[in-house]
Amino acid sequence: MRLSKRGEYGMRAMILLASQKADSDIHYMQIKEIAEREKIPPKFLEQILLTLKNAGLVNSKMGVNGGYYLSKPASEITLGHIFRVLDGPLAPIRCVSQMAYEPCGCPDEESCGLRLVMLDVRNAISDILDHTSLAQVAQRVEAVRNKRNNSNLYP
Repeated sequence: MRLSKRGEYGMRAMILLASQKADSDIHYMQIKEIAEREKIPPKFLEQILLTLKNAGLVNSKMGVNGGYYLSKPASEITLGHIFRVLDGPLAPIRCVSQMAYEPCGCPDEESCGLRLVMLDVRNAISDILDHTSLAQVAQRVEAVRNKRNNSNLYP
């Protein structure tokens, strides 16, 4: 597993979309706004958002007041789903992948020590990413910012 720039930028954009508060209305964010706030090249972000849209994770609305928004509640989108869409399988080696399994070249795959450890790694990563929603990350970000802002009030 390696988080590419594509994966990193996509995650950051999705977390930003999840952190937008707009009462009960959908809050649209234009590519330019996301790119500026997250310091992501706009053309690259456009490609990433198109991939996320094709995967059903975001939608878009054309026009002056349009932009991108999450296709479902942030609590229903996990980091694991985003990662897999943008960067593929979580497994560090193919012989432990649930999405893209390929047999390895070791003589006894079932008792291979490397495979057993890498399976633990894959399961630990999967457990965290598949059980962490965008809403949870957005809440953590907000809590850290609130704490930082409150500590700046009382030097």
